Amino acid sequence: MANTSTPKPKDILDEALKSIPSNFRKHILKTYRDLKTRHNEAKYDASGLSAGKFCESVFRFLQHHLTAVHVPFGRATPNFTDECAKLIGLPKTTGNESLRVVIPRTLIFVYTLRNKRGIGHVGGDVDANRLDSQVVSTACDWVVCELIRVFHNLSLEEAQDLVDSVSTRQISDIWEIGGRKRVLREGSFKDKTLLLLYSSIDQGALVEDLFLWTKYSNAHMFKRAVLEPLDKKCLVDYDPLTDFVTLSPLGIRGLKT
Repeated sequence: MANTSTPKPKDILDEALKSIPSNFRKHILKTYRDLKTRHNEAKYDASGLSAGKFCESVFRFLQHHLTAVHVPFGRATPNFTDECAKLIGLPKTTGNESLRVVIPRTLIFVYTLRNKRGIGHVGGDVDANRLDSQVVSTACDWVVCELIRVFHNLSLEEAQDLVDSVSTRQISDIWEIGGRKRVLREGSFKDKTLLLLYSSIDQGALVEDLFLWTKYSNAHMFKRAVLEPLDKKCLVDYDPLTDFVTLSPLGIRGLKT
């Protein structure tokens, strides 16, 4: 009997960073997604911890890429700032300046803010917590964008669209609970669908999930009244054969306006 199950959608960020060895790529993307989720949930202490792990994961990859040796995962880095400074001091012929100098300096900044100042200020101003976490989150966005720029396995146009989507994505209006997503913003079913796809821009989403998350009344009409018009306007790509939906660059720009 033929297997009729829907194939698992590709992880777009993972595909974009295919040139990075899988062990490093796995750690980088996991810690990045953890910090983004925790920041958007206002869990600032937890997002700070994830940011530290993200910095260490990227640092280990840069060590490996530039020097062919790295501190093994699971072993503490002796002095993170000093170790990053060693990369910054490598000869220009060692590799790309962004990998050798600019990203390590960004990692030092994030690590310092996370460790010395602290993300969760005990007894402090809630707004300061949020702003510190936002700075860290945005800096880590930039690091991922820069890795995509240097290592992308996409066409130049596709890479730029992906970089733009990563650097601008904000999903505070999406509540993730028990493997489900809820839209916290009022709006039409089309708007809610676009916002849900924006929160899943790295992977897209199945029609079944979007139907359940938007709480539309009828699955067939959801396709006809919501997905097909969005596809016709090129705001999404809706594939009726796989029942899979992806947000387009035009859809991204529409959400940002």
